Amino acid sequence: MIKKTDFLLEGDRRGVLLIHGLTGTPLEMRLLARGLNQHGFTVHGMQLAGHCGDMEDLLATGWHDWYASVEAAADQLRSRVDHLFVGGLSMGALLALKLAAERPQQVAGVGVYGATFRYDGWNIPWVARFSFLLPLLKRLGIGRQRVFEEEYPYGLRDERLRNQVEAAMRSGDSSVAGLLGNPWHSLADLHQLSRNVRRLLPRVSAPCLVAHATEDDVASLRNARLVMQRVGGPSELLLLEDSYHMITIDRERRRLIEHSARFFDAIVAASPELRAAA
Repeated sequence: MIKKTDFLLEGDRRGVLLIHGLTGTPLEMRLLARGLNQHGFTVHGMQLAGHCGDMEDLLATGWHDWYASVEAAADQLRSRVDHLFVGGLSMGALLALKLAAERPQQVAGVGVYGATFRYDGWNIPWVARFSFLLPLLKRLGIGRQRVFEEEYPYGLRDERLRNQVEAAMRSGDSSVAGLLGNPWHSLADLHQLSRNVRRLLPRVSAPCLVAHATEDDVASLRNARLVMQRVGGPSELLLLEDSYHMITIDRERRRLIEHSARFFDAIVAASPELRAAA
């Protein structure tokens, strides 16, 4: 079932599942989806469980729920395509990697966009770097209503787009640009998800395109290097020098689209099994 903020762009029998980030929305994947669809791919931009509502909706879910919604969306898309690629932004990249690790026979390739195992970018306040303490605070029931508010420049180098996104976040409609802040308890779940995915990286056998901004304000390049060093399959690094964290919509989105399309196409071309299914 497609949720109100999900979208499905019909194409050929090559499918791409796109996963947004924590407190985000499918709209942050829309431009990438359109570009991939123009290259012929069928693309589903999914909505993670608990997202696109208010803070209580998000706090009613955790990382197990988020991943369960990814599995359900993958099953839905897999039923209509012959082979499946998955791409995610920020926390969505971790969920994409987890799906590839858990379902190596289903996932043909992974787009790892701005992977965020740790919030350690140049614009992250020092207090937020102690997120490893948040799971303990959550277990103790401390800070449920506390949030780390999004900081200027909101992951965007493009000033015009940045102003639009900031206005949308402050409008109160989280289905457009997501919540304005990250709840402490949701960040605690992200920390637990990060630990889980780190352990699973050697089980990722599908080829990975690891795309990251060199000046990512949210997650430093150490996050991308972690993926490159630990995944079990082949990987390729794409560095973007004129973007911040939100690389799917920032200044170099067209480069990201073209590189992603070529990367996924090359996987199909190199695999006899995928060519036979195409």
